[in-house]
Amino acid sequence: MKEKSVLDDHNIGKLLLRLTVPATIGMLVMALYNIVDTIFIGRCVGTDGIAGVALAFPIQMIVGAIGQMIGIGGASLLSRSLGAKDYDKAGRTMGSVVGAVLVLGGAITLIGYTRLDGMLRLFGATDTLLPYAREYLSIILAGVTLHSMAMALNNMARAEGHAKIAMTTMLVSAGINIVLDALFILVLDMGIRGAAIATLIAQVCAAAFLVLFFRSGKSSLKLKVRLIRLDPVILREVFAIGIASFIRQTAMSVLVILLNHKLGALGGDIAIAVYGVVMRLLMFIFTPLIGVAQGLQPIAGFNFGAKRFTYLKRAILLATAATTVIATSGTLLLTLFPEAFLRLFSHDRELLMQGRTALRYVILAFPLVGINVVGATLFQATGKAMQNLILTLSRQILLLIPLVLILPKFFHLNGIWIAFPISDLLSSVLAVVLVYRSRHLFHLEPAGETAR
Repeated sequence: MKEKSVLDDHNIGKLLLRLTVPATIGMLVMALYNIVDTIFIGRCVGTDGIAGVALAFPIQMIVGAIGQMIGIGGASLLSRSLGAKDYDKAGRTMGSVVGAVLVLGGAITLIGYTRLDGMLRLFGATDTLLPYAREYLSIILAGVTLHSMAMALNNMARAEGHAKIAMTTMLVSAGINIVLDALFILVLDMGIRGAAIATLIAQVCAAAFLVLFFRSGKSSLKLKVRLIRLDPVILREVFAIGIASFIRQTAMSVLVILLNHKLGALGGDIAIAVYGVVMRLLMFIFTPLIGVAQGLQPIAGFNFGAKRFTYLKRAILLATAATTVIATSGTLLLTLFPEAFLRLFSHDRELLMQGRTALRYVILAFPLVGINVVGATLFQATGKAMQNLILTLSRQILLLIPLVLILPKFFHLNGIWIAFPISDLLSSVLAVVLVYRSRHLFHLEPAGETAR
């Protein structure tokens, strides 16, 4: 265990930039991969292929939820342990994270293969779309444990300040995926099956790269086989923090299932394809916000553990400003050039027409989303499980699901798109309220105000 942490830096602005830029680059490249993957499928397979991948998305979200739950919870505990200089706890955290991924990843793979068609029907697959979704998901399921391992270990790398390693992992994975997409889909004409195989190979490479890094001794702590175990004390704290992310992403899969059914009923298969395209565009401007959050998380956790509350406050303010600027810039781009972005995926006239309408509504309140992201990251990094749970679930679950159920009764298909900005607005207000009410926990009161 190295005694000096890269997080032990008093220049918070420089440190946040140092951690945020690699995280943002990595996330943007991953988002770019998702867009390129969809472009290949849309151009070579058609809109049914796009819709088929969208139907397989819920199970991918559940897989990601496992990796994120374990990784985020472990990262929060690791950062605070390093800040408090409790290196034994940091080592036990690493071993427990890997052990949990192996157990849960294996369980999801087994369940997925035994219930494949039933799950896809549940997700909203029609007779037309089922073959596409089945072909794609049957291959993706083979990489469940590897994908979860890569996500968990990437969070652990960021937690100890190795943002460049996390970025490199995503760059390598996305680069391999894009190259193999071109080879398998464009050259070998393997269609949607080629896209799935490319993704699987990329996941193998990402997981292998991170395991080798933590085995090399270049990190603050070394991954040793004898440390891989399920420590109940560690896992209790890991799950307490990470469960919010797991519930959010799992519930998001429920939301996607609900949206697929509602969109199919109100607008047919083309509406499902529109949703798949619009969400990928939105994810491209949302990922930099996640990059800032990933840069903020270890800084907030470390300084909270070290009781350096002035630095914690500075990091929160800088992160909020950065996410607001990024979200506003992305919103302006999609507002000014909607058709240019939509045409990247398809020239289908119906998709372009419905896509313009959907995009115009969905991004209305997006400039405010960064407030919710920073608030949730603050509670996550400092171990405040309940507040983290509320904020993490608020935007796309607690608010969006009821709105999706109610608004189409009054506005038909547009009601689904209108639900998104209303949810963004209300969840941002909630974030401000919760952080203000909890300010004494982080010593965030203005100078001269007594902490309660």
